[in-house]
Amino acid sequence: MAFSTQSKKSGKTYYLHHKKVTLRGGREQTIYFFAQDVRDGSLDAVPAGYVVMENARTGLPMLKKG
Repeated sequence: MAFSTQSKKSGKTYYLHHKKVTLRGGREQTIYFFAQDVRDGSLDAVPAGYVVMENARTGLPMLKKG
């Protein structure tokens, strides 16, 4: 089951996903993002070393190292 969080501002549910991308220099990096539906690359838990926070202005969830 994908990790989900609900926005305090809008009440919408968002699901955590990850994706490997290649940067211009050729280095690979994993990005984390939230979407309103479950897609390929969904995660069951928040990665170690990250916490979920919410943007106060938009109400969108995001990950923060901490």
